[in-house]
Amino acid sequence: MRFQINQIWRHQVVALLANLKVAIALLLLIALFSILGTVIEQGQTLDFYRENYPEHPALFGFLSYKVIFAIGLEHVYASWWFLMLLILFGTSLTACTFNRQLPILKASRRWFYYTKPQSFAKLPLATEIVGGNLNQLAQSLQRKNYKVYQADDRLYARKGLIGRIGPIVVHASMLLVLIGSIWGSLTGFVAQEMVPSGETFQIKNITEAGAWSERQVPKDWSVRVNRFWIDYTLKGNIDQFYSDLSVLDQDGKEVDRQTIHVNKPLKYKGVTLYQANWDIHAIRFTLNNSPILQLPVNKLESQTGGRQVWGTWIPTKPDLSAGITLITPDLQGTFLIYDEQGNLLTTLRTNGSTQVNGITFTLKEAIGSTGLQIKADPGIPIVYAGFGLLMLGVIMSYVSHSQVWALQVGDRLYIGGKTNRAQVSFESELIDVTNVVDQGSGTAIAV
Repeated sequence: MRFQINQIWRHQVVALLANLKVAIALLLLIALFSILGTVIEQGQTLDFYRENYPEHPALFGFLSYKVIFAIGLEHVYASWWFLMLLILFGTSLTACTFNRQLPILKASRRWFYYTKPQSFAKLPLATEIVGGNLNQLAQSLQRKNYKVYQADDRLYARKGLIGRIGPIVVHASMLLVLIGSIWGSLTGFVAQEMVPSGETFQIKNITEAGAWSERQVPKDWSVRVNRFWIDYTLKGNIDQFYSDLSVLDQDGKEVDRQTIHVNKPLKYKGVTLYQANWDIHAIRFTLNNSPILQLPVNKLESQTGGRQVWGTWIPTKPDLSAGITLITPDLQGTFLIYDEQGNLLTTLRTNGSTQVNGITFTLKEAIGSTGLQIKADPGIPIVYAGFGLLMLGVIMSYVSHSQVWALQVGDRLYIGGKTNRAQVSFESELIDVTNVVDQGSGTAIAV
């Protein structure tokens, strides 16, 4: 009794999951939360959400940073409930495939002969030819790429069975996309690194990570930033910024080297490094005949128009009682030099010198930092394979599954057929076939 109850319960659950309305509802929920994950910035700090999504006034009257964190909208695609939606939708597709699509394909592969003329009246298209020849009909259908089955006075022909396989392929492709998405969410990671020119780093600053992403974070190789530079337009605007990167193995040996820029990342062992940002890290200089010195540069807020500038203070006396301030808006190599009272003394380019407070100050170079966004998503190949299969399945689904029956009774040849789409084209094709068979005694097509 318990076994029968369990069977009934499982049957009802499978039937519910295979229901088209349930699948559409799940798909709409996935689409809704995907839109929210696109509109609401992902992976930001608490202060960011407090500033942009305050409680008073809340966006749309309810969407505040507390709601975002309570539901998990700050990392939608990695949240447990979004993954559960994907799993439920995948389960629904699987149930629909086994409950509906496979039985339809199985039924389409079965064929039979009509043995009575009255049976042709049930078909959407039918005709009767006096003096028609069954063998001639078979040859005509074969020329139209039909697969013909013939026995004595009966005939069955079909083509386009691949059209019945198309929906199954579409379902399989969507399952692949879902599996790839889930696998990527569980095993992928996103990192941000700001690295000065000349330094070597390993990926450590992880901002987003799946539950099983530990193995994806590389530990047996590192990256050296050989050089970072920016190309500017004639008007002084940034045209493009570049990073010359070397991938080093555990022994420090270079195994790959590429120059990346925006839209041209470096890919190595499933990890992709994108050019995303930049900064000014430090300046190198000399005072009189001193060795080359280096001081860090800090990002400042300009008093005019909110433009970002970088600056640092350099002491010109050993007791730090006097010094100069260097300000620059970019990496083009021009610095503004101010005294202790904030008066502009001069401008200086890299490798230039000037007299300040009785010493010779020589600006050697400004060291830039490259901002890299680093991603690993092992699910991407699976997702791409799913999309490729999806396109193939859609094309297959447009192929019409057409069937033709024929029965020879004395000098009369009964012909009928049906198709699942492109009805007008099929009717025209059937007329062409019967015109070949018709010996002039009159052909009537009944629709």
